[in-house]
Amino acid sequence: MKLVLASNNAKKLGELRAILAPLGWELIAQGELGVEEAEEPHCTFVENALAKARHAARVTGLPALADDSGLCVDALGGAPGVISARYAGEPKSDARNNEKLLAELAALGPDASRKAHFVCVIVFVRHADDPQPLIAEGEWHGEILASPSGEGGFGYDPLLWIKECGDSVANLPAAEKHRRSHRGQALARLVERLRGRG
Repeated sequence: MKLVLASNNAKKLGELRAILAPLGWELIAQGELGVEEAEEPHCTFVENALAKARHAARVTGLPALADDSGLCVDALGGAPGVISARYAGEPKSDARNNEKLLAELAALGPDASRKAHFVCVIVFVRHADDPQPLIAEGEWHGEILASPSGEGGFGYDPLLWIKECGDSVANLPAAEKHRRSHRGQALARLVERLRGRG
């Protein structure tokens, strides 16, 4: 199956291609097809993912896959949430986002909860006006470290410590990250639903 990915994030594309490759799905980044990024005006992951998927499908005429994901920190009321990629403003910068997050947690004092989780909502539409989009969600829980650890991954991966792995997300081997991650969970659920649809 040929799908358009409603994202131009090269690292996300690589991660999703690795997860979907065994299924025989060909994932094409929307930028390769001349699709500009959709607006993401909504306050929830699911609404933004749906908007991106419908936009990519409308422009290309192909089935589309979109994910909206981010980090939710308990002590910050769920922030950075849907603005995770742009938390420190434009232009997007993982390093500046991480610095801002650590500064905001530090300002709350040493007793503030460090609990946080990654969220990923993946939406699949057969066409732009699909009345029954498939929606799958995954969460990956951990705690925010006092300083970044690891060079792998992207985004907030160096800051989220996963207790059962005994390490930060950025230090995990790619295969383990794909298997355990919020995105890996959401994709696995999406694949189950696609198979069920027959």
